[in-house]
Amino acid sequence: MSNANDTDSWFSVVRDSLSGKQRDYTSGNVRKAVVLLAIPMMLEMAMEALFAITDIYWVSSIGKEATAAVGLTESVSTLIYAVAIGLSMGLTATVARRIGEKNARGASKAAAQGLYIGAAVAVVTGLPAFVFGQEILLLMGAEPAVAEMGAGYTSILLGTNIVIIYLFLNNAIFRGAGDAALAMRALWLGNGINIALDPCLIYGWGPFPEMGLTGAALATVIGRGTAVLYQFWAFYRQKSLIQLDREVWALDIQVIVRMIRISLGGILQMLIATTSWIALMRIMAPYGSAALAGYTIALRVILFTILPSWGLSNAVATLVGQNLGAGSSDRAVASVREAGIFNMVFLTLVMVGFLLFAQPIVEIFIDDPDVVEMGVLTLRLISFAYPFYAWGMILVQAFNGAGDTMTPTWINVFCFWLFQIPLAWMLSKYLMSPNGIVWAILAADIAMTVVGGILFLRGKWKEKEV
Repeated sequence: MSNANDTDSWFSVVRDSLSGKQRDYTSGNVRKAVVLLAIPMMLEMAMEALFAITDIYWVSSIGKEATAAVGLTESVSTLIYAVAIGLSMGLTATVARRIGEKNARGASKAAAQGLYIGAAVAVVTGLPAFVFGQEILLLMGAEPAVAEMGAGYTSILLGTNIVIIYLFLNNAIFRGAGDAALAMRALWLGNGINIALDPCLIYGWGPFPEMGLTGAALATVIGRGTAVLYQFWAFYRQKSLIQLDREVWALDIQVIVRMIRISLGGILQMLIATTSWIALMRIMAPYGSAALAGYTIALRVILFTILPSWGLSNAVATLVGQNLGAGSSDRAVASVREAGIFNMVFLTLVMVGFLLFAQPIVEIFIDDPDVVEMGVLTLRLISFAYPFYAWGMILVQAFNGAGDTMTPTWINVFCFWLFQIPLAWMLSKYLMSPNGIVWAILAADIAMTVVGGILFLRGKWKEKEV
């Protein structure tokens, strides 16, 4: 009888979390608050993961050159998105703090000013990227065949980055306000359209033209552009605590400057992390398209498992921000502890799955023996860090949710640029193989967790003004 009651209770919590109902996360049971926020955020990221894995499935069937072009383009696009994600951190922290203070109007004003900054970033970065797609790939060390095949993909994906930037920013606003279900619906809509259009535009199914790799980029723009339109509809149709009416759109330089100051640490944090990824791709590039393709496929599979954990981490950022706004730092710490335990259990199970089934997983995407070998090695080695990295993800987002974006920035400087990159270069040269790069990633993920845990226990993040 108790089992039936437990099941009913669990389904009730899931139903409540997906309902979009407004609730106060600064009081009541901490574990329930974590679960209520985490479920839609994890489902949101699960759809992002499903898109990533489906996209690379269709692209990889074109060939290893196409897969390599996608990997190189993504490594560059992360520079642009690093700014958007960094700004998202500042937006989430600011909106969450205002909501915790019961100041929804101040949260709405901060949201509008953040969107102004996002538009400026999109214009400055999008125009040159649209013009120089092929040159970007060549600069990244692509073989001529890869650069030629991927030129259209790179130009379209990077040149129209405003839709992805706004998708990030709007969902960051929803999360900060605790409107996790709205953020989930937006991403499910955008990625659902993207997944459906991918094979149609790549292979010319039905009435659609056959566009190859360029079609994959167009599918992304159409799908995510539709999601952005839905987000703004929600803002204006009173589906969110955040209301973007005419008054909050009045340009406020003071708020913009404060937003940039808070976001600067997040932007630097992401730039440091993503430029290190570019450096790893550059170290990998001389080993050929097979190594790049295997590494890219493995990273997409890793995203498939990591992104739900990022959803849980995003829940922590919201809870930390709102509880600090309400003056309850002990409740913020308890939220981090509960989420860390959940995440460690989840990623440990994923690690076991990768150790047992890495080869059949990679072979779903491609049958080239060299590509499969690199993909399997990458999956298995990186998964060894999962039980540690589970805590690292939570701790970093706890700092960001508190508005202390500079602490993760310094963690990234040390773990990625001073540790991971030199180690990757040395190990790859010593082993005469790209395998050394993967060993370096494993070591850096563990180091990040250790350093983050030490700094979290010091507690200075509780004193951050936002």
